[in-house]
Amino acid sequence: MKYLEEYRDSTLVRQLAQRIRRVTTRPWTLMEICGGQTHAILRFGLDELLPSSITLVHGPGCPVCVTPLEMIEQALQIAARTDVIFTSFGDMLRVPGKHSDLLRIKSEGGDIRVVYSPLDAVKIAGQNPDRHIVFFAVGFETTAPATALAVLEANRRGLSNFSLLVSHVRVPPAIELLLSAPDCRIHAFLAAGHVCAVMGCEEYLPLVTRHRVPIVVTGFEPVDILHGILMAVGQLESGRAELENQYIRCVETAGNPAARALIHDVFEIVPRQWRGLGNIPRSGLGIREAYAGFDAEKRFGLSRQIVAEPAECLSGKVLLGLKKPNQCPAFGTRCTPDHPLGAPMVSGEGACAAYHRYRLQEPTAASNLP
Repeated sequence: MKYLEEYRDSTLVRQLAQRIRRVTTRPWTLMEICGGQTHAILRFGLDELLPSSITLVHGPGCPVCVTPLEMIEQALQIAARTDVIFTSFGDMLRVPGKHSDLLRIKSEGGDIRVVYSPLDAVKIAGQNPDRHIVFFAVGFETTAPATALAVLEANRRGLSNFSLLVSHVRVPPAIELLLSAPDCRIHAFLAAGHVCAVMGCEEYLPLVTRHRVPIVVTGFEPVDILHGILMAVGQLESGRAELENQYIRCVETAGNPAARALIHDVFEIVPRQWRGLGNIPRSGLGIREAYAGFDAEKRFGLSRQIVAEPAECLSGKVLLGLKKPNQCPAFGTRCTPDHPLGAPMVSGEGACAAYHRYRLQEPTAASNLP
C-alpha cells in the first residue's frame, strides 16, 4: 500500500503535470507501447492533465490484441479435439475468431482450462498421461521466460504429451514498423518497463539512433507515466533523441540475464504475423529445432491461412495509433466487451476495453487518485 501511495500521490502527479505544461512549447505526439500504461492513463485521467498540445496515442502493446486471427483459428481447431486439454490464460478465451471463440468451444464440450502459469499446464500434463496438453503461449518478452521454463521442465520430466501453440512477439520490431511508415506522426515513445526488466534497454538504442526519436522506458503508475512523459518532452523541446530509463527501480540496462538465457535456450527469432499490422520480420519467438517435439503446430500438422478481419472492426487502426477507440462507429454499440468485434475490446490490456471502461462518460482528471 505504501508503494501505491508513493507512486499515485496526487500532489506529485499534479506537480509533474505542471512541469510538463511549463516545458511544452510545441505540439508533440507520444505513443505508449504497453496496454497496461494505456489503462493507467485512462483510469487516472492523466491525458486530461496534459496540455492540449500533447497527444497520446496507444500502440500495439497488448499481446492478446495482436495475436493474429489465423493463430486464433489454430487454437480453436486444437481446442475442439477430444484428445486434447487446451490451456490458456483467461484473457484469450473470449478473443473472437472468424466464427467462434475458445469460450464457445468450451461450452460445446471442449476441455479448455484457464491457468495462471505455463508450469500449471506442465502439471496437468503429468496428471493426464493419456491426453495431450497444449498451452497457448501468448505474450511479449515479459512472459516468454516462463514459457521457456515450462518447455525445459516438460523435457526434464519426459512429458511427450505437452506442447505449445506459440504466439510470442517482440516489441522493438513493431516500433521499427511504426517509425518506418511514411505517415508516421509519432515524436517519442514510452517503452514498457516490464519488457525491459527482462530484456534490458539496449535493443532500443538502434531505433533511437536510426530514427532520431526519443524512447523513455517507463513504469505503470501515474507518477511513472507522467515522469516518463516529462523526460520525453524535455528531449523533444531541446532537440535531443536519447534512450532514457525512468523505471530505474526495476529496469537495468542489461535486463535479467537469467531470463534472457531461458528465452535464448528454447526460442529463436522468427517472422511473426501481427493482427492489424501484418507480417513483421524478426518480431516473433519460435521454438528451436532442439525442442520441436513441443511445437503444437508441427505436432498437429497445422497450416497457417490468412483470415480476413471483420470489415467493420477498426482494431488494426487502433493498434497502429491511427484511430482512438471511441472514433470507431461500432464502439460501445455494436462492439462491447460482451459482444466484441475485435480483440482490443476483450483483453484486460486492450485500448478499446480501456475506453469502454473509463471513457463512456466524460473523465475527471486524476479523479481516481488517492
